[in-house]
Amino acid sequence: MTEDQRLYLDESQVFCPSCGEPQTLVIDSAAAIEESIAEYTEDCSVCCRPMVVTVTYVNDGDYIVQARSENE
Repeated sequence: MTEDQRLYLDESQVFCPSCGEPQTLVIDSAAAIEESIAEYTEDCSVCCRPMVVTVTYVNDGDYIVQARSENE
């Protein structure tokens, strides 16, 4: 990973929708240039249940991160 690529990686905290434990996620803020919404599935590091993570990019690199269970 180059220095330029690291500049676009941010951390964001969400709470697992299954167990309620905080999760720190690495967000690629460079993706805001190419798309307005990114969605992916990631397993909780505590309970191992899958959560759907939605990253909505707004205003010059800012973003909103939300997590929900797969069943919602």
